Amino acid sequence: MPSISKHAAAGTLNLLGIERRYQTFEGHTVAFETYHRDVDLAPLFRGLPGDRCPSPHWGVLRRGKIVFRYEDGEEVIEAGEAYYARPGHTAWVAAGTELVEFSPSGPLEQAKAASVQNLVAALTDPDLLGGGRAASPAAA
Repeated sequence: MPSISKHAAAGTLNLLGIERRYQTFEGHTVAFETYHRDVDLAPLFRGLPGDRCPSPHWGVLRRGKIVFRYEDGEEVIEAGEAYYARPGHTAWVAAGTELVEFSPSGPLEQAKAASVQNLVAALTDPDLLGGGRAASPAAA
């Protein structure tokens, strides 16, 4: 069975307060993520169906807090909890959050293609991923 550690993962992203290390195995991606600031991920999904992430994710929240937002409500995940985020979500992530997440690579690549374009736009306006609704989610 393949395995990987955070520090051995081949893929890396460290941008706008988000540190992500990831590796793909047999059609699935494992990601180790750390958020150094409050981040509203909704702007990254613009352009996808419903402006939401099409990929499911399974994970463990090591520290911090995530609020998954769906058309029919929100789910709050806190430190120490395992979670399933169904397709069709956005998310708000608190500063200091660390997680390990597993996703099918196909739908994740679809989300990644859109989010990279949106992330480039956020480089000129870092507040695009914070402030406003992100600073005080309804479920906080």
